[in-house]
Amino acid sequence: MASITVPAREEHHPNLRPLSILRDLPAVADLIEQCFASTMDSDGKRYVQDMRRAGADNSFLKWANRVAESTSLPLTGYIWEDANRIVGNVSLVPFKQNKHRLYLIANVATHPDYRRRGIARALTVRAMQHAHEKNVHDLWLHVRADNPEAIHLYETLGFTERARRTAWQATTDSSLQNVETDIAITNRHPRFWSTQLNWLSRLYPAEMAWHINWNFSTLKPGLLNWLYLMFIDMNVRQWAATRKDTLLATLSWIPTGRGESLFAATGERSDPEALTALLLQARRDLRPFYPTISLEFPTSDHDDAIRAAGFKPLRTLIWMQATS
Repeated sequence: MASITVPAREEHHPNLRPLSILRDLPAVADLIEQCFASTMDSDGKRYVQDMRRAGADNSFLKWANRVAESTSLPLTGYIWEDANRIVGNVSLVPFKQNKHRLYLIANVATHPDYRRRGIARALTVRAMQHAHEKNVHDLWLHVRADNPEAIHLYETLGFTERARRTAWQATTDSSLQNVETDIAITNRHPRFWSTQLNWLSRLYPAEMAWHINWNFSTLKPGLLNWLYLMFIDMNVRQWAATRKDTLLATLSWIPTGRGESLFAATGERSDPEALTALLLQARRDLRPFYPTISLEFPTSDHDDAIRAAGFKPLRTLIWMQATS
């Protein structure tokens, strides 16, 4: 875990000021869309739309102005303004994990016409100082793996890589053909649960669950859990890949109102072909629910297996952490 030294407090540039929830959200949404549109998934597009709607909702703005430092929404941050035009942004999103406070530094964006002027660095440094002033000393951010300049910037500020994860997406298709293999695809049997949970815990670590709610309790076998899922009308789907009754991999679909609900679990010795077969099965079975489905998975030697199932990579993000 990296240890950072927060830059000394200094007179801030006159173009740098705190985000104003009451007037800046629409312009910040435009900037974020302009900078990241080519790699946005459905969640990212929804995020920008929500920001625009929030900027036009007076009741929301009054509420947000009161709770900016206590809710896990991007309501706190700083912007860089030039001639009354917002050309740079950084967001600070507060989270809690077991009463431990942390900040996610997000939406570090600079208008293309203003890049390579030190704006992103100045905004990030100010965000780090803000966290320090609030007595929060655990900072996270994520950056695209194909952005070496940004990676270098964050490394010079004391951040180190903690995880590298790729977002994948594919269309669903009920007419897909089975692959020729000796791997059997079945419904997940309860006897596989302990192994499945162990694999999921390694691939979706608890230390990052504060940002994406990886709650796998809905996958647990048993009558009580089945009755609970029936009560809340949640149609969880689970598949297992086996060879001669030996578990190779599992795949779960937890509906959340979005298509991004696939969770794959593999062991260190799992055959990559098992993951391909599972993902093809999901593309067939989930056609009635969503036209597209997505998977987030650690970047690994299973990447080719995911591609073989017809999934395309949207982006690879490096998760970085620093403490002070």
